[in-house]
Amino acid sequence: LRPLVPLDGGRFATSDLNDLYRRVINRNNRLKRLLELKAPEIIVRNEKRMLQEAVDSLLDNGRRGKAMTGANKRPLKSLADMIKGKGGRFRQNLLGKRVDYSGRSVIVVGPQLKLHQCGLPKLMALELFKPFIFNRLEGMGLATTIKQAKKMVETQESVVWDILEEVIREHPIMLNRAPTLHRLGIQAFEPTLIEGKAIQLHPLVCAAFNADFDGDQMAVHVPLSLEAQMEARTLMLASNNVLSPANGEPIIVPSQDIVLGLYYATRERINAKGEGMMFPDLAEMTRAMQAGELDLHARVSVRISEYESDDDNGWQEKVTRYKTTAGRALLSEILPKGLPFSLIDKPLKKKEISKLINAAFRRCGLKETVVFADKLMQNGYRLATRAGISICSDDMLVPAQKREIIAAADDEVKEIENQYTNGLVTNGERYNKVVDIWGRTGDQVAKVMMDQLGHEEVVNRHGVKERQESFNSIFMMADSGARGSAAQIRQLAGMRGLMAKPDGSIIETPITTNFREGLNVLQYFISTHGARKGLADTALKTANSGYLTRRLVDVTQDLVVIEDDCGTSNGVTRKALIEGGEVIEAIRERILGRVTAADVIDPDSQETLIEQGTLISEDHCDLIDRLGIDEVKVRTPLTCDTRYGLCAMCYGRDLGRGSPVNVGEAVGVMAAQSIGEPGTQLTMRTFHVGGAASRAAVASHVETHSAGVVRFTSTMRYVTSAKGEKIVITRSGEVLITDDSGREREKHKVPYGATLRVVDGEAVKAGIRLATWDPHTRPIIAEYSGLVKFENVDEGVTVAKQIDEVTGLSTLVVIDPKRGGKVPSKGLRPQVRLFEPGGEEVKMHGSDQAVTITFQVGAIINVADGQTISVGDVLARLPQESAKTRDITGGLPRVAELFEARTPKDAGMLAEFTGTMSFGKDTKGKQRLVITDLDGETHEYLILKDKHVLVHDGQVVNKGESIVDGAPDPHDILRLLGVEALAVYITDEVQDVYRLQGVKINDKHIEVIVRQMLRRVNVVDAGDSKFIKGEQVERAHLLDENDLIVAEGKLPAIYEHVLLGITKASLSTDSFISAASFQETTRVLTEAAIMGKRDELRGLKENVIVGRLIPAGTGLAYHNTRKKNLAGEDVAAGVGLLDADPAASEESAEDEPIA
Repeated sequence: LRPLVPLDGGRFATSDLNDLYRRVINRNNRLKRLLELKAPEIIVRNEKRMLQEAVDSLLDNGRRGKAMTGANKRPLKSLADMIKGKGGRFRQNLLGKRVDYSGRSVIVVGPQLKLHQCGLPKLMALELFKPFIFNRLEGMGLATTIKQAKKMVETQESVVWDILEEVIREHPIMLNRAPTLHRLGIQAFEPTLIEGKAIQLHPLVCAAFNADFDGDQMAVHVPLSLEAQMEARTLMLASNNVLSPANGEPIIVPSQDIVLGLYYATRERINAKGEGMMFPDLAEMTRAMQAGELDLHARVSVRISEYESDDDNGWQEKVTRYKTTAGRALLSEILPKGLPFSLIDKPLKKKEISKLINAAFRRCGLKETVVFADKLMQNGYRLATRAGISICSDDMLVPAQKREIIAAADDEVKEIENQYTNGLVTNGERYNKVVDIWGRTGDQVAKVMMDQLGHEEVVNRHGVKERQESFNSIFMMADSGARGSAAQIRQLAGMRGLMAKPDGSIIETPITTNFREGLNVLQYFISTHGARKGLADTALKTANSGYLTRRLVDVTQDLVVIEDDCGTSNGVTRKALIEGGEVIEAIRERILGRVTAADVIDPDSQETLIEQGTLISEDHCDLIDRLGIDEVKVRTPLTCDTRYGLCAMCYGRDLGRGSPVNVGEAVGVMAAQSIGEPGTQLTMRTFHVGGAASRAAVASHVETHSAGVVRFTSTMRYVTSAKGEKIVITRSGEVLITDDSGREREKHKVPYGATLRVVDGEAVKAGIRLATWDPHTRPIIAEYSGLVKFENVDEGVTVAKQIDEVTGLSTLVVIDPKRGGKVPSKGLRPQVRLFEPGGEEVKMHGSDQAVTITFQVGAIINVADGQTISVGDVLARLPQESAKTRDITGGLPRVAELFEARTPKDAGMLAEFTGTMSFGKDTKGKQRLVITDLDGETHEYLILKDKHVLVHDGQVVNKGESIVDGAPDPHDILRLLGVEALAVYITDEVQDVYRLQGVKINDKHIEVIVRQMLRRVNVVDAGDSKFIKGEQVERAHLLDENDLIVAEGKLPAIYEHVLLGITKASLSTDSFISAASFQETTRVLTEAAIMGKRDELRGLKENVIVGRLIPAGTGLAYHNTRKKNLAGEDVAAGVGLLDADPAASEESAEDEPIA
């Protein structure tokens, strides 16, 4: 439609298309006339060019040359502009439709509601349920016509309200808060009518909506049909969504006031009123409390009844006498049957409450849990009110030792300044050490402060002094997890610490004061940058995160569980994730809710504990933990053999429901939302700490966390120096600590040049230092002893004498020869050869190759020509750059980089073959690495000089091992180490970013995305198929084709996996409708038209666009039965023309906006 609308004043407003068409027609007619008049060639040619331009801009304005503009200098909206982009046909009208029967209003808190209820303003309800009210009015004979009914509703007659109550009963409504980042952003509630104009929301669902009551608005939608009401009630009702789909933990968890109240009530106070009293039951105790004889925090003995279920007689009451506090005993009244009292017999912090609700869900079922959560909330609010906790500035206790600690740090800094003045350290090293000292000091002050804030001395009833956890309000708020964190308290009462400059580097003078003492002008000024950056980042990152989610959803939207079991026995082997000596993720967290791919066998008795094909439950995990089983092979979405979808066994448990996943579940979208949703919250992180530089002091040693036996890995090699120190000379060495049964307890990476403090097989206690090193420099260690002879160490060519301006001392620093200026110097590498006292060269062990040690660019040489050195001496040192502050700013782009499968900026290099390393002749700016493989063939690689090579002459490397420092390229990992290694790499890297922020996401979701990134394959050998060698095709498509070929007894096509980034994968999907609605609409549609593509409408997006039910959930069943009914006709896996036609003809009749 190209509307032409008369405006007042005789002018017309028109669609841009009319303008564009008019130009084409005018120029065409003019050209016709010119040709009839036989005009000169030059005029005709000009007219043809103009006609071409007019047609071009009608189709896609601004693609070629300058965009055509209307009267008001605005580019005209062409045909292509109407379909592409956010405001185009696809995203605006086909994927984003407006809904009738909806309203929006501000939300307020409704603590008196049940979990499945919300408060709906009467006037809103009246408007939303109008048709139902009309229907009832007519049905009851109170109104004869619709018009009369309308009038009754408009005058709000009293009978209308009664009917509204009736209509609304048991009719769920859906509440939605934008932005809807995951499926919990829309939930169904039963409305209760309220006065006023604001919607009341239950406090416990705020976490799911990410809502607060500072003016947020929510939209209400009414499901009309009976089916819609049924789905809303069974799937979307708030009380049915207790678990988070991202990690399977409860999302209906109390926060803030509720936590504070429950925490306060379950704390104990030494020598509180009524301590040591004994009560026969709770009623007696309550009376004592009401009479004022007993304090909430007093330790008392009381008999408490617990219930255990018995298959024969139902619940069995069991009465036990507990020594506990009055508050905890009172809370035991609301415990659901089947939960032991021990779960609440401790101070309830947020984590504990989460565990409590989780236990309730697993042991007592959904209904009990919801009731329990509601009771917890009501009690929490009541107790917090009664506690009367408030904060004042005196609660921020500044520790007395703060002055001394800071003075000590100042002295240390002065000492380093002296070393710098005397030329012992370079300026960079000085800066690093100073920043390090202040980082450490800040932590120290914080520790002293938390210790002082969190403890107080009291006199117990025997008159003896005792320490107890303090009842300081600020400490209680942070300790309980209600509000605030140690980092924030540290700024209030410790010291603010180091701040970052606009370029991200750290200012070496910290802010030594805190907010309680106040900042001076300089300190205030330093902190402004960080605080503002936080706000600016928030705005930018929200957009980035939203875009990441959009790409993730697009790549996974067609992944749906379509069958129960694909029958594969493939899987991945999962073991606990151990990093830096700590178990970061226990094995139970990595296998819970998965299906075993092989029998789990007891290591001692060799009997089968868990059979293949079992869904691993919490009980199974307990068994595995108890028996100390190290690794379990589980099925994974990556190795699922189902084509065009997934099977329920490979996916395992549906985390949001806590039961095995149902056929028809859209697990792809769920995965994308689970990864994208925290992204937006991570981006909001810099804000609260106010830009204080978050940077841990650099590690300079590793120590044991538990007792055990030291084991070195096979890659660990070390030399013993003249002083008897053991110095590590490999880069991949690790120290393991094993327990009595030989299970790996800890794993510590030890860097090159570290000094080992233990020997292999030594028994150690916890807290023993295993190795120490200097974190700021990387040494080059002598592995042999001898007389040093320099080669190619020419001042001004390969090395420069650097004289420190402050100290006047000189050091030799290796420089890049090309900067030296002399031409014949290229290819020279400064190196050291070693000679025996007799004058012959020192040879490598077991070979006749002479020992040469080459220096890298930037190294500071520590030895002199002609000096005698012994094994383990430091020949040179490389200063390390200071770590920039790491926060999610580096995090979100990192996640995007991984999912886009980009080659990292300074990528490392992996060995392509297993073989022996050696160095070849260097070229101008590169060094030549040679690998001699097992068959004796040599393979050469050129590497930039400034790259750091991790291997040395004669070292044996395995295929896929890292040989050049840098982040590995995911494409290399896939090519050399296979799909499983790639999945492990991407999963671990993504998890690292989220873990840094304390966000839990199940690995399953990341694996689902990796599966989608691997869905295309390269044809290596076409065999007898119709494919061409080197062609990229969908894997499922190729496998289908291969099945047919093999059935005929011919040769199948051979393929290799290709890793595509998520954007690329979305655009290269088989469905052109889905690709066009994602990005590059014009290109996708033109290519589809040229190639005569056909869309099978397999995914969700395509079906939404053509207006059919989506093939997921109940829609999947509908499509399957439809296919069976149509099976008589010629239907290719989906849609006949008949189905698409009605949808296509109902063109959206939305007019173009009037210009």
